[in-house]
Amino acid sequence: MARRWTSPSWFALVLLAAGLAAFTTLGFWQLDRAREKEALLAAYAGAATRTPVALEEARRSAAGPLHPRVRVRGRYDVTRGYVLDDQVRDGRQGRFFYALFEPVGDERALLVNLGFQVRAGVADDVALPLLPRDEQELVGLYAPPPGAGLRLGGNALPAQAQWPKLTVYIDTAEIAQDLGRRVDERVLLPDADPASGFERAWTPQILPPERHRGYALQWFSFAVAAIVIFIVLHWRRVQPGPT
Repeated sequence: MARRWTSPSWFALVLLAAGLAAFTTLGFWQLDRAREKEALLAAYAGAATRTPVALEEARRSAAGPLHPRVRVRGRYDVTRGYVLDDQVRDGRQGRFFYALFEPVGDERALLVNLGFQVRAGVADDVALPLLPRDEQELVGLYAPPPGAGLRLGGNALPAQAQWPKLTVYIDTAEIAQDLGRRVDERVLLPDADPASGFERAWTPQILPPERHRGYALQWFSFAVAAIVIFIVLHWRRVQPGPT
């Protein structure tokens, strides 16, 4: 049985063009996201080798692609802090402890992520870690707070009277309101210290680049499928005429 090309309608052509434009755009967007994630992971991986700068200099350059590594002197507020609860790392459930740090000569408090601790049990008590009261020098990454998903239940900080306060996301604006003072928009991720009792592996919890490339392949596959379907629908079989 012979086949013959059937001229497509304008609607079919527009639909194909729109589909190809959407699928290829999404595919290239996923490839761009993969490159961004690779750069971010490389930035974290190479953080320990970067020379630390002053906090004020880091604030001026914080909008760049790399998170600055800073050196800052000040004192901990040993009476107040925040606990980022219900966190999972390597299949283990635990918490991140955030301490308040008072940089010398700066009116803005700096949240310091002390690190991760595995939960001892369902109802284990949450206590402030023992922090030094004298002046300290901290070195670490000056990075944005961790991203938050759905903020179910709203801001839970004002309803809590005991310290440290529990939260399921870190919002520096809400913390500033809770404290009644200015708080830096970024947080400090200090260098690893085995004696601290906290795990400090600062690899960001993000979708890996390989996943983005997989999504890109799916979108490009949809574009190829759209072309194949278009051809199949318009390369029709022709019934032979009577002899």
